[in-house]
Amino acid sequence: MGMVEFDAKGVKRRGYLALPSSQKGPGLLLLHAWWGLTDLFTGLADKFAAEGFVVFAPDMHDGKQTAEIAEAEKLVGELERDFPAAVAIAKGALETLQNHPAVTSKKQAAVGFSMGAAYAYMLDKEIPDAFDRIVLFYGMPGADISKSRARYLGHYAENDPYEPSEAVENWKADNLQVHVYPGTGHWFFEHNRPDAYHAHAAKLAWDRTLAFLKS
Repeated sequence: MGMVEFDAKGVKRRGYLALPSSQKGPGLLLLHAWWGLTDLFTGLADKFAAEGFVVFAPDMHDGKQTAEIAEAEKLVGELERDFPAAVAIAKGALETLQNHPAVTSKKQAAVGFSMGAAYAYMLDKEIPDAFDRIVLFYGMPGADISKSRARYLGHYAENDPYEPSEAVENWKADNLQVHVYPGTGHWFFEHNRPDAYHAHAAKLAWDRTLAFLKS
């Protein structure tokens, strides 16, 4: 469908809505990385929709996008300076998905990338019955998910300066599956990052994600 408005605690925000060909399906909240809601993530929303999901991806940066790490760090800083507003965006997006007439599932799935992984985890902690499956790409290893009612799948790079390998290796929980991809670094899933993209690992992570979400 494209970009739609939603309410975030009285403030109008925007997000990308993608519907499957059937016009109905289980809900999936897609939370982008620090680059913003770029074509990579709207395209990913369309790919999930093609697999039968009703996908909503909130724009956490209010239209701002970048391909530069330094600028992305500034965008994250801006978001964190008004953290209650950021939380309101994430919660408003979840409520929008939950209440959408096309959504057939009682509980939703969430897929979060890096920064987005942190918001997926935050939502799961604050709204325990919201999700049944959560997928994290290179974010939040070692988080305490022992009280979560959702199952988690984590995808991590072998060589990642942003996430300590010890946290990934030692992260164990009954409701958790973790995969580490040899020869990869942060952003290995993102085809618009030629410095980091790893086609084989990305395809494997995608296949594992679909299998997990549909199980």
